[in-house]
Amino acid sequence: MSMSIRSERKYLEILRILKEAHEPMGAKRLSELMAERGFILSDRAVQYYLRYLDEMGFTVKVGNRGRILTEEGTAETESALVDERIGFIISKLERLAFRSTFDPVTCTGNLAYNLTLVPEADLDGVTGAFDEVIRAECGFFDSYRVVGDDPRVPDGHAGIITICSVTLDGVLQKMGIPTRLEYAGRLAVKEGSAAEFVDLIGYRGTSIDPLQLFISAGLTEVNRLVTTNCGIALANIREVPLSAEDLVKETIRLMIDSGFAFPEGIGIGKFNLHPHPYRLPVVAFSGMNLIANAIEKGYQIRTEIGAGNIPFSKMSGSM
Repeated sequence: MSMSIRSERKYLEILRILKEAHEPMGAKRLSELMAERGFILSDRAVQYYLRYLDEMGFTVKVGNRGRILTEEGTAETESALVDERIGFIISKLERLAFRSTFDPVTCTGNLAYNLTLVPEADLDGVTGAFDEVIRAECGFFDSYRVVGDDPRVPDGHAGIITICSVTLDGVLQKMGIPTRLEYAGRLAVKEGSAAEFVDLIGYRGTSIDPLQLFISAGLTEVNRLVTTNCGIALANIREVPLSAEDLVKETIRLMIDSGFAFPEGIGIGKFNLHPHPYRLPVVAFSGMNLIANAIEKGYQIRTEIGAGNIPFSKMSGSM
């Protein structure tokens, strides 16, 4: 990518949005999504940027449906300067949490989700792996949803929606509790009880999603966990004010009653984390444990973390 585009974040954001969309997108929708990311552009201005990206060979128009990335556009987006990408993962998750409106009192509202693409021939095996994690109560939520008519799902594949643990951040924020997602970690579980964190990666200093990094590096032991009650699972850590402890505990109890799972029952505890005099760590199992178990069993699947939001009513008991 030329230096003029590298220094122009609007171009990079447009390319990133198109990469996430997996489908053609027009100027009007791009303008709306750019505004959500802090870039106020008219439809006409977006058209100007798109024409330049077309000329560069990074985007191409698909009839009247809008633009998609070319192979060159995808490659350039992925190889953008690392310092441009640092903070992108956490920003995406924070936007998703903000859009999560689940109310654990009424069991209504939207949940954040991940989308996994599975070859149709492997669907039964992958869902079987997901079921093992749910039975072991080390996934974030007790159901998933298989979809086939989503435009993001290619031919010969099925999509599986699993709930993302940033839903918890959205719930706490809507209750007026300042919440900061800090780390993804490998959590050792012994005899069915969460013991200690083995590794932590901070969300705010990485350009790669830490959960996917742990899985791709073969650093999980979810299959051993679901079969022996001992292993290594994935979990997220967020911090809240210590004064909010009672309210957080009650919120998590309500979420558990709605089908969510947390280490040690309510997910609040220091484990082996560095203590803070004013802030409280809140730990939740990651929904990516379902995906980790399937990958450990040899299935070739791809997952987009933070793919969107879905009503609770469409997920509860949807297996």
